[in-house]
Amino acid sequence: MNKKVIIIFGPPGAGKGTQSELLSEKLGYYHLESSKVLERCFKNENPNKTFTVEGKDYNVGDEIANWEKGILTSPPFVTALMMNEFKKLHQDGKGFILSGSPRTVYEAEKEMPVLSELYGKNNIKIAMIEISADVTIFRNTHRKICELMRHSILFSKETENLKLCPLDGSKLVKREHLDDPETIRTRLVQYEERTLPLFDYFKNNGFNVKKIDGERTVAEVHQEILSKIS
Repeated sequence: MNKKVIIIFGPPGAGKGTQSELLSEKLGYYHLESSKVLERCFKNENPNKTFTVEGKDYNVGDEIANWEKGILTSPPFVTALMMNEFKKLHQDGKGFILSGSPRTVYEAEKEMPVLSELYGKNNIKIAMIEISADVTIFRNTHRKICELMRHSILFSKETENLKLCPLDGSKLVKREHLDDPETIRTRLVQYEERTLPLFDYFKNNGFNVKKIDGERTVAEVHQEILSKIS
């Protein structure tokens, strides 16, 4: 059986992390989340360290400052990190769920040919979870993550009173800076200006994107994704 790459898109608060975790459990695929790759880098690297990508320098401290403001991390910087992850997973014989990358046309132009070469274009499935701007702001300002594994818990009637993560039992906390209303509005503008143009790239390069109504229950969204990527 060929291993697949399933790419989950959507604006902030669409439930990308939640749906990716569910798909990972269901299919036995690794969940590769760009935000966690970046968090790991920012936690472990010296802020004064500089990465050189395609002849240009990117300072870790500058990337952290942008990230906390809701501004997208420099595409060459995050692409270099993600490409290393792709190659490791393929080498280990693993399929994976990808959320949070690519976020710009630059990233897609670099990442998609590599993924196609490693896994085959027919084994790349793309789902786009759609929600309104109002829902984006509401969900993000109310959502929490767990302290231990950084699971993102999508806000809903079922989860609003949770104090412990249902996946690992650790305390649920707010993400400092990242889920403030002003940061979310910045991220939403960034998404509309820099991520939505990706879909012209996908169309022009033969990648089929399945649109998903993300304003329903977690279970309903999960079932639709499964049915459309199978």
